[in-house]
This record gives sequence, C-alpha cells and structure tokens, in this order.
Amino acid sequence: MTPDDLLGEIPGLYRFARALVRDEDLAADLTQDTLLRAIERAHQYRNDAPLGAWLKRILRNLATDRARRSEHEVIVEDVEARWHDDDYTVDPAMAVAQAATHDELEDALTRLPFIYRSTVVLHDVEGWTVHQIADLDEVGLPAAKQRLRRGRMALVTALASGAARRHALEGVPMRCWDARQHVSEYLDGALDARTARTVEAHLESCPTCPPLYAALVGVHDAVGALRDTDAVIPPQVAQRLTALVTATLAGGVAEPTS
Repeated sequence: MTPDDLLGEIPGLYRFARALVRDEDLAADLTQDTLLRAIERAHQYRNDAPLGAWLKRILRNLATDRARRSEHEVIVEDVEARWHDDDYTVDPAMAVAQAATHDELEDALTRLPFIYRSTVVLHDVEGWTVHQIADLDEVGLPAAKQRLRRGRMALVTALASGAARRHALEGVPMRCWDARQHVSEYLDGALDARTARTVEAHLESCPTCPPLYAALVGVHDAVGALRDTDAVIPPQVAQRLTALVTATLAGGVAEPTS
C-alpha cells in the first residue's frame, strides 16, 4: 500500500461516505479519519484483499460509531409490519419518481437506520455480495439477507411517505434540513441577513421546524444558566490537578493521588 494507492481511493471513499451520511462535512471527516486509520493500521492490510474494500470497511465502522437514532428515522419493524398487511401498498410511479430525484433519494436513505442503510448502499451501490456484508458485520448470512430485505422495503416506504411530506411543505422556503443546519448560527445572530430572512420565512410556514427551534432556544438558555451555578471543586481534585500542572511545567511526572 503506497501513498498513491490511498490517494487513488479518495473519490470512491468520499462517495461512499456521502451515501451513508448526508452531511458533506461529516463525509469529509469520515474520509479523512479513514485514511488516518488506514495509515495507522497499514500493517494489518493484506495485499490479497482489494484496498478499496478494506478502506470501506474502516469507514463503515467509523460511521457506525457515529450513528445515532434520529427522530425522523424510519422504524424498520413498523415498515415490515405494514408489508405483512395484504392491504398495504404504495404508488409505484410516485416512489420511482422520488427515487429519480437525487435529493429525495438521499433524504429517504438518510432516514433508514444505519445498519440497513449501509447494507443497501454496500450491496446496491458498491456491489458487495451478501456474503461479504455478513462477514463485515460479523453476522450470519440469513441476518445479512434480512437486513437487505428490510432496508429495501424501508427505502420504498420512506420514498412513498416522502412525497406526502414534500406536498405538505410545498411553498415553504428552504428545505427543512437546510434550515436546521442554519438555526444554530441564527440563534447566535451569526447569519448573513439574506439567509436569516429565509430561515425566518421557513420557521413561519413549516409545520415541524418551529418546535425544534423552540426546544433549541430553551435548551440553550438552560445551558447558559449554568454559568451562574456555584461549582466548588473538591479539595482532592484541586490537589491532583495542581500537582499535574506543576509537574508538567517542571518537566516531571505527577504521582497519582487518591
């Protein structure tokens, strides 16, 4: 594995990261962390395995560590229960039309729980076999097949429901995710005037974002109130920290105290 080998894998790694996480900055961070991890563990790489596959395993594991359940995440068990119902169906033309729109497909993928999203991406985008995915996840072949089946079902359901959400948000300035990425800076008064006005217009007409913003403001105020809370450091902690700083500045090593 040479530096040129790693550099050649960057575009594919970043594409894979963007399929797993919607945020461009997070995708870049994951790609960077993957390269750093690969350099640290270069001795573990076996030349008989494709470098790209090895790097994607690292990236996928890093992304798994960062993944958290979102309030907008599809509950896959509920989706499968719907698919068990003989009366459940979707409009196929609408689902396919949604999938043909990059933003809608990306949004639907993002709403899938990570293990299902990554399984679908690895199999249907990256061309991995179910056997390879099972090895990566350290699960049996039936479990890997179940994740792929559930992930595909959940994706169709998410696309179908996404159309209804978009209809409800028709005419609302700015997409919800775009607005939510800006609300922290809006709260701090750090947005340029044009973007701030667009965020305000979104908050005035969106049915779901105002409660999130209100919660953000309330939590921000509560956290800010901590500065007025008296915090007395325990004597033993103060002693340990003082010894540590003193020893560090003196070039020595502080003995741990109990």
